[in-house]
Amino acid sequence: MTSATTFSSVFLIVLGLAAALRLWLAGRQYRHVAAHREVVPFEFAASVPLAEHRKAADYTQAKIRFAMTSYFAEVLLLLALTLGGLLNWLDGAWFGVFGERGYAHGLALFASVGVISFVVDLPFSLYRSFVLEARFGFNKMTWRTAMADFFKQAVLAVVIGAPLLLAVLWLMSAMGERWWLYVWLFWLGFNLLVMLLYPTLIAPLFNKFSPLPDGELKERIGMLLARCGFKTSGLFVMDGSKRSAHGNAYFTGLGKAKRIVFFDTLIDKLQPAEVEAVLAHELGHFKRRHIWKRIAVMAAISLALLWVLGQLIGQSWFYQGLGVATPSTAMALLLFSQVLPVFLFPLTPLGSLLSRRHEYEADAYAANHANADDLVTALVSLYRDNAATLTPDPIHSLFYDSHPPASLRIAHLRGY
Repeated sequence: MTSATTFSSVFLIVLGLAAALRLWLAGRQYRHVAAHREVVPFEFAASVPLAEHRKAADYTQAKIRFAMTSYFAEVLLLLALTLGGLLNWLDGAWFGVFGERGYAHGLALFASVGVISFVVDLPFSLYRSFVLEARFGFNKMTWRTAMADFFKQAVLAVVIGAPLLLAVLWLMSAMGERWWLYVWLFWLGFNLLVMLLYPTLIAPLFNKFSPLPDGELKERIGMLLARCGFKTSGLFVMDGSKRSAHGNAYFTGLGKAKRIVFFDTLIDKLQPAEVEAVLAHELGHFKRRHIWKRIAVMAAISLALLWVLGQLIGQSWFYQGLGVATPSTAMALLLFSQVLPVFLFPLTPLGSLLSRRHEYEADAYAANHANADDLVTALVSLYRDNAATLTPDPIHSLFYDSHPPASLRIAHLRGY
């Protein structure tokens, strides 16, 4: 057995095991939610009607069915691109156009895969918004808004993505054996730049941001920020209701460009004291340096992965094992990006664990700087209004969930 055949077998085995694990976890979640559909957990009985609890169960099950269908479409596309020979065919077709495997060939190769992936994902994206989300009363997006979003995303992919990819391909070709270090430094700088510019240059392309109006909520937020010693470039309300009935609040930007954004749906659903408590939780993420910790973790992981790609780029078995006959810089990067999620999937619980730990820390901060009871009532309202299940399967939650289960989170907050 050749090295290429061995790698093909390993890839298929890992892909099969990942698919089996996903199916097993999805089945556990589906059955667990169904088994608890008719009884509201005791601690939520006074605040979540049975009808809303049933809706959350039905919504969760519908999302599981959709997620597994779209996942298997992704698997089929991945197999078609790699072992099915589609990438190899695209490589040869573009070589016939350009006569070499240079930068133009690499850009065309990535663009082709991007277009194919978009076409495959488009029916699922439309179904998610206009069928699944609409059935449960969450979709507020019009077809015109959806088409406008697709167009803007395509423009951004060309205006930002193409120069970014060109720079990476140039660094890979021009910087010798340690190219992966230069690409890492460039990628890290680019991500920090995006975080700095996103609030003012990119986000307004998709949503309208208005200053938070004067009133009780703004006064409360001002006093909270003063207590926490937090400076921001502004408080804004985003027209999230243009797309969804789900509510949220978040920080964005770095340094003096930091801004606090509230979805209009969040403000409409919660009392000022509850919005203040939700913001105190978000401030906890900032004060506990969770953003920078996550950036540091991702930086370390990306450096390690780029080093791995540096070891694979010259190995013919890597290309041949994934159905590609002729090695090239662009093909190495493209193949690596396609198969990497398969090999990293077993590490998902580690990221979930870190995220849940940060959520508990942010809750503790909120309890110390706002009213813990207000955060409890806000969370219960958000669970109810967003149709989030109150009875997730423990193993599924442990593997996937970035936030602690509702019952555990509420219990921790009541302990404060």
